[in-house]
Amino acid sequence: MPAKIVVGVQWGDEGKGKIIDILASRADVVVRSQGGNNAGHTVESNGETYKLHLVPSGILYPNTTCLIGCGVVIDPQDILREIDGLIQRGIDCNNLKIDPRAHVIMPWHRKLDGLSEAALGGKQIGTTGRGIGPCYMDKAERSGIRMYDLVHESIFREKAAAVGALKNKIITQIYGGEALDVDTIIEEYVGYAKRLAPYLADVSVLTYEAVKQDKEILFEGAQGTLLDLDVGTYPYVTSSHPLSAGCCIGSGVGPTVIDEVIGVAKAYTTRVGAGPFPTELFDEMGDMIRNRGNEFGTTTGRPRRTGWFDAVILRHAVRANGLTALAINKFDTLSGIETLKVCVAYKKPDGTIFTEYPCDIQELEDCTPVYEEVPGFSGDLSKCKTYDELPQECKDYIAYLEKVCGCPIKMVGVGPSRDQNLER
Repeated sequence: MPAKIVVGVQWGDEGKGKIIDILASRADVVVRSQGGNNAGHTVESNGETYKLHLVPSGILYPNTTCLIGCGVVIDPQDILREIDGLIQRGIDCNNLKIDPRAHVIMPWHRKLDGLSEAALGGKQIGTTGRGIGPCYMDKAERSGIRMYDLVHESIFREKAAAVGALKNKIITQIYGGEALDVDTIIEEYVGYAKRLAPYLADVSVLTYEAVKQDKEILFEGAQGTLLDLDVGTYPYVTSSHPLSAGCCIGSGVGPTVIDEVIGVAKAYTTRVGAGPFPTELFDEMGDMIRNRGNEFGTTTGRPRRTGWFDAVILRHAVRANGLTALAINKFDTLSGIETLKVCVAYKKPDGTIFTEYPCDIQELEDCTPVYEEVPGFSGDLSKCKTYDELPQECKDYIAYLEKVCGCPIKMVGVGPSRDQNLER
């Protein structure tokens, strides 16, 4: 029963795509369990770069079954665009399956996403505008349209007409926006349904059967722990559960099937969108890390906010996910920096020090980071082929991070390619 979960342990964009790609090459089944096309994995394989948003990374391997679970929200237009792009590049997508219980992102979700963000003024969440939040809202309200509904035309037409009419009232009467043409939308989505119908299958059953057959299973998460709806920096979070527990819920299998939980981080910290970020750098160092690390969003292209490594966040992620190991990327980005800083605690304005992540962002916004300084390292790490080839100062930094995070580091990233990941 060799099943692994890979989760992000910061604010997303930690380089999960590379780690997932490495592990997917060894897996029989890869399952995507939550989020939507607001997430993105950049994978470099055989000298080519693939930017995946909904399709699991295992799609690059012809013998790997790729499953999109019931916890994912699907934009039909976007996933078809992604499938078509992969097929044009010679990638076979016949082993891709989508759970019928996954919810469908409709045009009114995208419209409402933009209108609600604009209405927040200076307190915007910083969403990608792709309709993910409003789609999950309908799911929780029990008014959502699922993939099952989409591929059964009579059901879809009835539901879409009713929901579309209601959404138009909200768009026009609450936000003062322009109404959508629901009839045209229905016809467009009926066309998508015909193309997507062959991909539908019960992901819960397929995953459980793979477990019983002792197949190698990889559950891939999107976003990161600090964007979790419950334990993240609410309200500056996503609308699903990027935690390891979310992988079980969003794929329809229980936690007893899981053997390992691998958390992916960077050797520093980044964030896209609004919200508190205690170790954020606003100086030349922050700009240098951003440019060296190519810190621009896979999905949006937005520049990422950058900062020093935050061990308080990592300890929170170790606990919340039940991590068994860490994979930390982009040590090469930090090469040549004489002194590295690591946040080990937060300090309140009254001088109180605390080492655990606060429950509310009001506390977090008032805090300043408490740093420990660690000697840096130099040299071209990207040429290292084994862990032993790393400079001793880099190994010392890794050992230090293990100590302050309370979790072993099993993978060390020294470049974007999959062969630039050093396993211990």
